[in-house]
Amino acid sequence: MIAMSASLRVVTAGQRAKVAVEATAGLSERVQHLQAEAKRLAGDHIDALQASLLQTQRVAEEIANGGEAYPAGVRDLARRLAEDSAARAMTIESIVSRL
Repeated sequence: MIAMSASLRVVTAGQRAKVAVEATAGLSERVQHLQAEAKRLAGDHIDALQASLLQTQRVAEEIANGGEAYPAGVRDLARRLAEDSAARAMTIESIVSRL
């Protein structure tokens, strides 16, 4: 069996620089793509937080307005939680709308 050797060639400094620039350009595009994907996922996560706050507001309002079936301290806490949850959700919406 005869082993074949790889052919060798001379690479100039200019050719090395060109290869380095092409590799960097590819990495740069990949980084930009990953950053865009991270921003999209962060937006989805923010949306989930906002939806959870609004759901908390709804449940807390139900308890706050639930009458004597709920202990007075729980109703008061639920009323304050409903107000705070609504305010936090609006704050998030305001921040996100400026982006």
